Amino acid sequence: MIGFEASMRLLELLSVPAPSTQKLFLSEALGRILAHDVVAQEDDPKVPTAAMDGYAIVSEDQEWGEIEISGVNPAGSDEVLEVRSGCCIKTFTGAKMPQGADTLIPIEHVEVIEGKIRIHKPVPKGFSVRPVGESYVRGEVLIAAGERIGFAQIGVLAALGYVMVQVQRKVRIAVLSTGSEIVDVGVALRHDAQIRSTNHITIEAIARSAGAEVIQMGVVGDRFDEIMEVLQEAMTQADIVVSTGGVSVGDYDFVKEIVPKLGAEVIFQGVRIKPGQHLMLAQKGERFILALPGFAYSSSVTFILYGLGLMRRFEGREAHPALIEATLRCDFKKRGGKSDFTACNLSFEEGRYWVDFEGKKSGSSAILTNLLGQSALMLSGEEDTHLAAGTSVHVLKWDHF
Repeated sequence: MIGFEASMRLLELLSVPAPSTQKLFLSEALGRILAHDVVAQEDDPKVPTAAMDGYAIVSEDQEWGEIEISGVNPAGSDEVLEVRSGCCIKTFTGAKMPQGADTLIPIEHVEVIEGKIRIHKPVPKGFSVRPVGESYVRGEVLIAAGERIGFAQIGVLAALGYVMVQVQRKVRIAVLSTGSEIVDVGVALRHDAQIRSTNHITIEAIARSAGAEVIQMGVVGDRFDEIMEVLQEAMTQADIVVSTGGVSVGDYDFVKEIVPKLGAEVIFQGVRIKPGQHLMLAQKGERFILALPGFAYSSSVTFILYGLGLMRRFEGREAHPALIEATLRCDFKKRGGKSDFTACNLSFEEGRYWVDFEGKKSGSSAILTNLLGQSALMLSGEEDTHLAAGTSVHVLKWDHF
């Protein structure tokens, strides 16, 4: 077995194909990864504009107390207006500033009396005038390739006139669960030795939440030929094939034997982590097989670490998960010499994150309910044993996928 950090380094060294791209309408691009830099082709604004409703003036004229109104300047008007000393023009939000004006005094600061404004509260020179290039200047990279498109990116792209945008194609992940003891969702249990399969459904949810396209292959019993057939079919459709079960040391753990027979090269098999040490990563051409343990907690955690790590590589990002620093509220006693990903409660108080384990059950790697609530995964290293309350630890938050 190899250590956790060594497994992450191997992920980083994998030969992963460059992301292919597609064009989408802007309305369909939310959540997708941008395939190119977005560069401003002009300044914004291109001319000085009014930042609010008011009167365009020459700043020094405020000393007079009253200024004559010589015109009106609505937003959207292309009429060339000019302010001379002693005069002002009523100007509305977003309108071009009239020539000669260097300041906008808000409507709230003046009183209109017989065609003049009486100034009750002067403003500094340049007040409420948006200068040329306030938002961005020509040639500025506004959104970098590789960014995920959120509402702000949508707004900026719309402001730049984009109707369609080039994005990375979603990573395709095929998911299947193996085991003769499991039945698919919606199928009635016939006896107490059967359990409902959750792994393929949970992993699909994690993958979709991270932006993948998921191909659901369902549940396959512990039958060598059937597992091989489904894995072969999955590899024709997906960039990453994820299976759960069949990777340990039991008589019916066939997946670990089947993967090499498919012509895939095993990158690593077994990592010193808890949960999920019996996992396998293999590659065939530009496609990958990630074989995970069968217990629900194990398969979820290992997919978060390795499945999403592979996804990030396909997207041109680092494989290693982004960890945050938190402080232990209580003592933590770790057993064994593995890197441990422990379900914990995460809270934010007094300007920092805190970790505790209240309500978390100890036992096997099947307790998926430990991930409910405000949960996260706390990492403790191979050399860690007893961590005292107040110790700084590293934590993987769900929103850091």
